Amino acid sequence: MGEPIAFRCLTCGREYAPWTVDHVCPRCGAVAGALDVLYDYRALRRRLDPRAFAAGRRFSLWRYEPLLPLAAEYGVPLRAGWTPLYACPTLAAELGLGSLWVKDDTANPTASCKDRGTAVTIAAARMLGRGALVCASTGNAATSTAGFCAAAGIPCSIFVPQAAPRAKLAQLLAFGATVFPVEGTYDEAYGLAVQAADRFRWYNRSDGQNPMVVEGNKTGALEVGEELHCDLPDFALVAAGDGAVVAGIAKGFQELVKVGLAERAPRVYGVQAAGAAAIAHAFARYREGKPVLPAAEGAETIADSIRVGNPQDALRAVLAVAETDGGFVTVTDEEIVAAGQELARRTGVFAEPSGAAPYAGLLRLLREGTIPPGSRVVLFVTGSGLKDPEGALRGVEMPRAIPPTLAAVAKVVEG
Repeated sequence: MGEPIAFRCLTCGREYAPWTVDHVCPRCGAVAGALDVLYDYRALRRRLDPRAFAAGRRFSLWRYEPLLPLAAEYGVPLRAGWTPLYACPTLAAELGLGSLWVKDDTANPTASCKDRGTAVTIAAARMLGRGALVCASTGNAATSTAGFCAAAGIPCSIFVPQAAPRAKLAQLLAFGATVFPVEGTYDEAYGLAVQAADRFRWYNRSDGQNPMVVEGNKTGALEVGEELHCDLPDFALVAAGDGAVVAGIAKGFQELVKVGLAERAPRVYGVQAAGAAAIAHAFARYREGKPVLPAAEGAETIADSIRVGNPQDALRAVLAVAETDGGFVTVTDEEIVAAGQELARRTGVFAEPSGAAPYAGLLRLLREGTIPPGSRVVLFVTGSGLKDPEGALRGVEMPRAIPPTLAAVAKVVEG
């Protein structure tokens, strides 16, 4: 394992000995007190070469144990990570790109990228001897926590907004989690989960609370690096809600550079819905030299996984993306719906609305000229369309039933 040397607060810079703090900096509190896990990159540079990750023959995120903060032995049997990276040469040519790849994290055990952060967080809970977990989520992190807790034999309590898609609630109940549908927004569910964690001494997996989540999320970037033989793309796009995923992807690419396995990181762009763009607005303030926090505003979008008004990892996301010289882009719900339909038809990857947002962001950045012709781009598809079928079907005309006759078929085929 990478053996972290410290957990450092992103605001005050105070460093804590590894594992002496579970969640956020006690001095700075939530959001501002997000902790970054630090490693001895100089020592890792001496140890790692392009073949190091494959040497262990693990086909999961634990193949990156040298860059993770704890040993694989604490992980559960469910395989998180090592998901497909699909090349899309025909679509790339039509868009004027040099190359286009889709990183398909719908292939994770609970069908979203959240399994990455959960896998490492559950392993940390087992290493630390914590007896119960809690998670607040719009749905995907919740179902991930429930599934991995089931595999680990650890009880968990889940807080979701009452409006969470039924398909995600079905997963939670199937995994045996204790579910609290909260009358209110995700942000209200999140606040209640934090209070409950303090009251009942639960280990908190929620985005923005636990630095282990970002350590797991970064493995998506490490996989892309290995799959492309560390010839990294020019741009990487990923949806952003709470900010933990885009922060992890940016950190993963930067770590490949820090340990000498890549020459430069892609410019990472977080994609947000226009109606739920707190981090994008925070990033704009950062670029103007203004305070990033507070980053809280209204949130309304069909993409439930990124419908976050008070993102708990806003500061981390802004700083991590800025380090790659990337940025944030916002897209409308109409663009997200259209992107989901086109992505499925052109690549065979069925994404929930938030998972399709990066493709919508790519189209906008191409129109604006931010991504120049000939660029090499990777899109991170973070969640399956089966997570929110109603959202994915929005705007799609359902076919009419026909009589059970060949004549009826011929009428449709021949017009």
